[in-house]
Amino acid sequence: MKNRTLIRIMVVMTVFIVATSFYYLPYYVTKPGSAHELDPIVKVEDGFDDKGEFMLTTVRMGKANIYAYLIASFKKYEYIYPVEEIRNPHESDEEYNLRQLQLMENSQNHAIEVAFKAANKPYHYNYKGIYVLNVYPEMPAADILKPGDRITAIDGQEFESSEEFIQYVGKKEKDDKVEVKFIRNDKEKIETVPLKEFPEMPDKVGLGISLSDDKDIVTDPEVSLDTEEIGGPSAGLMFSLEIYNQLTKPDLTKGYPIAGTGTISEDGEVGRIGGIEQKIIAADKAGAEYFLAPDDTISEEIKKNNPELESNYSTAKKTAEDIGTDMKVIPIKTFDEAIKFLQSLPEK
Repeated sequence: MKNRTLIRIMVVMTVFIVATSFYYLPYYVTKPGSAHELDPIVKVEDGFDDKGEFMLTTVRMGKANIYAYLIASFKKYEYIYPVEEIRNPHESDEEYNLRQLQLMENSQNHAIEVAFKAANKPYHYNYKGIYVLNVYPEMPAADILKPGDRITAIDGQEFESSEEFIQYVGKKEKDDKVEVKFIRNDKEKIETVPLKEFPEMPDKVGLGISLSDDKDIVTDPEVSLDTEEIGGPSAGLMFSLEIYNQLTKPDLTKGYPIAGTGTISEDGEVGRIGGIEQKIIAADKAGAEYFLAPDDTISEEIKKNNPELESNYSTAKKTAEDIGTDMKVIPIKTFDEAIKFLQSLPEK
């Protein structure tokens, strides 16, 4: 009888644990991710080999159930964020994931452009249209467009950038209608959409979407990147270095395992990213000897509102000291600065 009661209790507890593990709180939990070698991810046609390794670093992030929330509350370098600090207002999980993948695609384009310019190799862009990232629920587009749609024309007019698109629609007035040509699941559709004032900006009318340029970069030699489900723009710097290293004969790695992070702009500026502490831990576990960290400048206005905010480099250096790693953290502001540092390394 006692054994049956004990079994029943265990079954009930198991069912309870399983059931509650699928109940998500309005929070995200982030923790140290991993460091990925870039050789298998980035391929330049007939590119040069390296003796060392460039690595991108990641942060693991997921919606928090009660157990993940409790564990993160006690573990150092695991952080809890309210949903509104991760996702944009009105943004669904699907829209967030699409935005991260599009940011990664833009980051890849910027990285290729920067590397090819530095190597003096030819490239150009094929513009495909406007990529729909988000659709605002109270705006006209909500009944017609979906995240992931690609707008190719408005009123029969094609555009060469999202700026041209925004300027064209911005000249319209409330209740004007536009004919939208778009592609969804490889099928072309044409719909008429009225324009409406934005709730937060009553002096501005629009479709009610957030958008990004959808374009492909064409290079000679050809570059392919297999990023699978890696999202976000933070691998831009490391992509650009790996591509440049395969385009040019001198090996920038000099035989070292080198990790890093940072966004990259078209002009080679390295930008701030999130989760720098967790990426330091990931790089250290992967055996990196150097870590390239964005040395971003924090404006006085931002510093005034966030007095404890530090640059990525400062935070990374403190984390490296805290975990006792021998890995050296290097401050980087631009692609050119990263190249100069790597060229200064002695051969291993």
